[in-house]
Amino acid sequence: MTINRRTFLARTCLTAGAATLVLPDGSAAAFSSPGGPDRLFKAGRFAQADHAYARLLRENPADAHALAQRGRIALLSNRFEQARRFLTEAVRLAPGDAFTKRQLAECHIRQDDLPPAVPLLRGTGRETDAAFADQYASVTGAPYRLQGAQETRLPFLCVDPLPCVQASVDGAEPRPFLIDTGATLALSTATAERAGLRAVSTSTTHPAGQTLTTYHGVMRSFGLGDITLGTVPVVWYDLRMPALPDGTKPAGVIGTTLLYHFIATMDYADRTLVLRRKTAAQARRARAEAARNGCDRLPLWLAGDHVPCTLGSVSDYGPRVASVDTGGMGLGIMMTEENAGRAGVEIDYDHPQNSGGMPSYPIRPARISLGRAVGRNVPGVAGAWPWLDLFGFETVGNFTHEFLRSRAITFDYAEMTIYVTANQE
Repeated sequence: MTINRRTFLARTCLTAGAATLVLPDGSAAAFSSPGGPDRLFKAGRFAQADHAYARLLRENPADAHALAQRGRIALLSNRFEQARRFLTEAVRLAPGDAFTKRQLAECHIRQDDLPPAVPLLRGTGRETDAAFADQYASVTGAPYRLQGAQETRLPFLCVDPLPCVQASVDGAEPRPFLIDTGATLALSTATAERAGLRAVSTSTTHPAGQTLTTYHGVMRSFGLGDITLGTVPVVWYDLRMPALPDGTKPAGVIGTTLLYHFIATMDYADRTLVLRRKTAAQARRARAEAARNGCDRLPLWLAGDHVPCTLGSVSDYGPRVASVDTGGMGLGIMMTEENAGRAGVEIDYDHPQNSGGMPSYPIRPARISLGRAVGRNVPGVAGAWPWLDLFGFETVGNFTHEFLRSRAITFDYAEMTIYVTANQE
């Protein structure tokens, strides 16, 4: 379940100045131009954009847009205190800016600090935000309370169509859950009814032209191997999920809103999900294990409320920001038609497909890579994916299932780092 994001907040008038930056394409971007720092952000040059916004704020400390953008950049890397400070001031200066309110709410939500998020979400004027506000207001005590081991390893029940592990809702018998980093934690309606969950709010969306009602509630517990999380906000709806190899339907989806509470490794080669607590000791263990396995260390950003991103390349186009939504069944790469053209990737327009109500076309790039992890002739699709609208910045593409299915990838939400096994060549 994706919380839809609005586009950029309205640009404020920027003060004049003479400083410039040189963009990756060789063009000059003036700090004083609305297209300067915003253009850097859109291109995924976050550090450069942050410096440019900081320059604007030295000239005009009341620039709400620059403050909001600095907060947004900090939030991408979970630099929570910095994000909170910039976003709070931006909301004070522009109290009608719903998008920045939502960003500030997200800053609190990622820290499991739900009470401050409630009035912010209620103040955006959106039905979905109000439903989440009611859900979070119903939580008693600290959410996502971790109990049990420092680390747990859950065997994959299958790798295809997507990895699947056993998990338990409210202490019931464990049932199969898909793992999808492009999703949030969600149950099927049947699972929620079986557990006797009570909806405290509902919201309605219209994916692919259909009407979908989402129910918002709270689980008493969610068990994952030797670790149990207590008081877990969750949504449920009539999930369209693929059947497992034995013909059964999954009970739900484990997505990034749960995984970001851990240092999480999806080891496709070893058919294991490893969840470690976000402690310094566990971060060191993950780093040492990644080094032994020849993993590259790459930056990790969290876009929207639940989509992990890092740096990737397609052919010679990159490295640029790339998303890692692992839920692309049968696909290794997803690109926009524009970026496929930039990367010199041939698009097969003679065999159109339907991807969630959107036309898409087969591609097979000769080479895609996350660091030294290289995929050759991996199947993919090109289409009009709305990543720019959702994230606010461009991505070279989405690296997904077929690229990852022979590797191990670790999402270290303690140090905001991705480790991915390199090719054994």
